[in-house]
Amino acid sequence: MFIDTHCHVNFKDFKEDADEVIRRALDNNTSMIIVSSDIKTANKALALANKYESGVHAAIGLHPTNIEFEEKHNSEGLPEVFVSEGEYFDYGSYEKLANSDKVVAIGEIGLDYYHIDPKKDVAKIKKRQQEVFIQQLILARNLDLPVIIHCRQAHDDLYRILSEFKKDNPDLFTPGKNWGVVHCFSGDEDLAWKYFSLGLLISFTGLITFSKQWDDLIRKVPFDKIMIETDTPFMTPEPYRGRRNEPLLVQYVAKRIADIKNIKIEKVAEVTYNNAQSLFDL
Repeated sequence: MFIDTHCHVNFKDFKEDADEVIRRALDNNTSMIIVSSDIKTANKALALANKYESGVHAAIGLHPTNIEFEEKHNSEGLPEVFVSEGEYFDYGSYEKLANSDKVVAIGEIGLDYYHIDPKKDVAKIKKRQQEVFIQQLILARNLDLPVIIHCRQAHDDLYRILSEFKKDNPDLFTPGKNWGVVHCFSGDEDLAWKYFSLGLLISFTGLITFSKQWDDLIRKVPFDKIMIETDTPFMTPEPYRGRRNEPLLVQYVAKRIADIKNIKIEKVAEVTYNNAQSLFDL
């Protein structure tokens, strides 16, 4: 059994055939976690997951690039927060959705400095991303759910925030207990171990099928610290690069790991499935 721990069949790319794509994966022994990026895709993820008795789960969260960040002043010169280029994070709305039995994580959440327009107030945007990230970490803690973390060009701030969160919530960091995953990992071995020390796993996408940059890391990384994903519809693995990705193709990520570690693909499927089952309490 394979599991795609991070896919977006709730995105508009699958408007016409989401159920067909999901069924194709399930018919080929591949389950999945449908991950959201805002309240609209969160509702869609949950709606899709509710259609299936098993094998399809949902994650609820607000992606950092979808967060409002601007401030408007009223006639008296007082600030009024308003939604300009994104969504205002409403804790209660996400909490309500996340209470569903089909929701197995809060995600994807995190920091993304890569997509910040340099013409905007960069410092303000970074601060707002950090604030909402912490709010969603608190949501996960309060609901006893793991987190699915996105990070791009923001690892120093991410690690700092997570370290502080660990200090404030020592109960989340008991030995042998993982409480989240850094998805689509693209860092080096030192960064991987920094996240492992915080009780986080890392997850690999189809990126490893067309770049050898992470071969050495994959050889060295402990098997109990990794998972696999597609990040559908993005990161399509070889030999399908250039096409729309889908959960079924997570098998090619597993195959690449098997080739690098010189083991059978069935072993990769077994271990990564067990890691996901443990983290997400499937």
